[in-house]
Amino acid sequence: MRTDFDFTPYRRSTVGFDHLFDLLEKGQRGETSDGYPAFDIVREADDRFRVTLAVPGFKADEIEIVAQQNQLSVTGKPAEEDATRAYLHRGIARRAFERRFQLADYIEVGRASFADGLLTIELSRVVPEAMKPRKIEIGSSAGKAQRIEAPKDKALENA
Repeated sequence: MRTDFDFTPYRRSTVGFDHLFDLLEKGQRGETSDGYPAFDIVREADDRFRVTLAVPGFKADEIEIVAQQNQLSVTGKPAEEDATRAYLHRGIARRAFERRFQLADYIEVGRASFADGLLTIELSRVVPEAMKPRKIEIGSSAGKAQRIEAPKDKALENA
């Protein structure tokens, strides 16, 4: 049974769907991300979203948030640990990570907050006025035609 499929011909005829094809290829190869750190995405309103990442053990200065074009990247790099500390059991993952989120058009990254091991990033959709749908009134000349008469010239009337 053939398990590999070449998506190259489909890539040639599409623009902006590379991420979709990458996901298909990863799924086909059985590649998955390790799911670290865990996160939630919540729609708070039609145009507002909130992304929350669980990053226990990290400090705010060990996390970097970068928004570039249609991508949000969150990177965590833990500081060096105290070598004198001897763990008997280490159940809280505190390893470096990078989590990327594809953002839709016109999504802007707002403020970020960090409390109790949770990093919260607020997003909002801000569509430019020129891109918003607008209603166009349909005008009709039927029934509204006005007869325009030139002012009478007294000289022409007397001739």
